[in-house]
Formats: sequence, structure tokens, C-alpha cells
Amino acid sequence: MMEALLVSNIILWIVVIALSLLVLALARQVGILHERVAPAGALLPTTGPKVGELTTAMELRTLSGSQLTIGGTGASTRATFILFISPTCPVCKALVPTAKALINSEKSRMQLIFASDGADTDRELTQHKSYINDLKISDYPYIISQQLGMSYEVSKLPFAVLIGSDGILKSKGLVNTREHMESLIESMDSGVATLQEYVERANATGSAESKDTVRNYNPKTVEHTR
Repeated sequence: MMEALLVSNIILWIVVIALSLLVLALARQVGILHERVAPAGALLPTTGPKVGELTTAMELRTLSGSQLTIGGTGASTRATFILFISPTCPVCKALVPTAKALINSEKSRMQLIFASDGADTDRELTQHKSYINDLKISDYPYIISQQLGMSYEVSKLPFAVLIGSDGILKSKGLVNTREHMESLIESMDSGVATLQEYVERANATGSAESKDTVRNYNPKTVEHTR
């Protein structure tokens, strides 16, 4: 009886050790894949104003009644991060707190503006006001402008546009996560609009160092063709 128990314990330990080695091997493979496959950035539409172009200055009024200039030269001393949202967009509601936290960490050089449309009736206007209170964004400029959305050809939400302090469109794209929004900021800092463009630049040099950089690159906006 004791011999049988001893044998079963030995077999059990062998199985446990084998499974542990298997888990370690799988973890190593996951780590390798994580290094080789970088997360996708924000989806960059192929239509609308192009990244790198000077934006057109637009005089708009916030929901609170203050006048605001978006785009163009001299409009702001800081970059402008515009997040297009809607009261009927559930993803937008979940993303707003993340956007606030992200841009707050960049507040020395960047301002956050929320934009929407669809306030043709008193009922819709009331809905927007309740939306602002629910999300606790009354301290941020909130613009209801169909013209603004059309000028950047916003067709899906949530959508973000990043304009530099010089009025140049630095990046834009469909954003669903913090990583997507971070990719827009990284795109502005690096001057690279898309991951494809980054890969082309690295391949042009042909150096091993550049290839390693591409593999470990935290991508900017990934071009999205409709």
C-alpha cells in the first residue's frame, strides 16, 4: 500500500514538473510574439484633410456660450486634441475618462476639446447638457457643430483629431482605447503619420538597428482603407 502511494506521488510530481515546464515554454513564446507583433494604433481614414497639412481656422461657439477658434495658425499656444463623441455612443462614454486622464498628463502642451453634433431640437440640446454632467466634463470646451465634423469627415465615433500649436494637422483616427489615443500623440512627436511609413523609412536604411526598432516600435496610426 505504501509502495503504491509512493509511486503515485512520484508520478504526480513528474506531471506537475512537466506542466510547469510547459507553462514556462508557452510564456516565453508569448513574450517573443509580443515583441514581434506591436499593438495597432488608431485607424487613420484615407479621406478628409491630410496629416501634415495646415488646418483651416474655424470660429465656433461652445455649449456654454464662449467663442473658440480651432485650427489655423496662432489659434492656440498648445496642441489641440479634439475627441468627437455622442450621447448615443456607448464606447465614447467609456473612453471619455481615459481621454481626460491622458490629456491631463500632457496639459502643459495640450488641451482637450469635446465635439459632437445633433442638437437641432431642445430635446437634443437637453440631452447633450445631461451628457456633459454625467461625464463630468463641464470644465472642458464642448462644441456642437456639424460643420466641424464634416470638415474632418468624421463618419464613425469615437474619433480624434490632434492639431499642433502651429495649426498643422498632426494626426487623426478612429479611437477605441487609450493605446489608440496615445498613438496619435506619439505620431505628433515622431512626425510619422502611419506605421507603414515608419517601416518604409526603416527599411530604406537597411540597418539591423532599424529593423530592431521596427520590431519594438509602438505603432502610430495604422492606415485604414474603407
